[in-house]
Amino acid sequence: MKIARLSLDQGPRFAVVDEATGNYHVLADDPLYAGINPTGQVVSAADANLVAPMLPRSKVIGFGDNYNRPDYRPDPATVPTTFLKPNTAVVGPNVPIVAPAWSGNIIHEAELAVVISRLCKDVPVERANEVIFGYTVGNDVADGLTQKSDLQWARAKGFDTSCPIGPVIVTDLDISNLEITLSVDSEVKGRGTTADLARSVPELVALASSMFTLLPGDIILTGAAFPSIPAGPGAEVVCSVEGIGDLRNPVTE
Repeated sequence: MKIARLSLDQGPRFAVVDEATGNYHVLADDPLYAGINPTGQVVSAADANLVAPMLPRSKVIGFGDNYNRPDYRPDPATVPTTFLKPNTAVVGPNVPIVAPAWSGNIIHEAELAVVISRLCKDVPVERANEVIFGYTVGNDVADGLTQKSDLQWARAKGFDTSCPIGPVIVTDLDISNLEITLSVDSEVKGRGTTADLARSVPELVALASSMFTLLPGDIILTGAAFPSIPAGPGAEVVCSVEGIGDLRNPVTE
């Protein structure tokens, strides 16, 4: 099932995607709490204005150093680089990524993102799937210069619009070998696959829940399958994950 979130006259509403027609069936309430309960309202694909498919209740948890790549092979027995993005960093498809006035090198990482379904803490690896609502595409945006100069990454990775997600959440997806790409102005700049994850998604969920209490709607970024791609103001960036879709965002001053 694919779940989107639409901007409507009555405000943002969740909707289920009709994969046969591309239309959106609006839901009565948040599916994390109320399940799938259609209202009968249908929005055509042509008229749909997608926003971020989920706004985290509290946080986005990012993991780095989590892919086996030609330039780097992490030790899965170690704790990977971990950082937080505030929920104010989250935006949806087509929303501009706004480079802060102090930035000098905006960089992008296309990632598989995990959406948490319920409050949980210290989740065992073997039960991690019980707390996963679904998967979406994430763009871990950062200012590369600040990331190198600051002792911590709060400023470099946490500014407003630094975490686009979307276009939808897929609730039932085999994530064992999904192609991930990042394009700048229609040219593919990076390509990888989830088959190269050094730590599995259940392991990352368990690890995140050992660090923080996870709340419904919290998002976990699983790491970059290839090195960061620079793209500054004037560029259009598209992050894609096979089976989920294309997350398209322009970059502006």
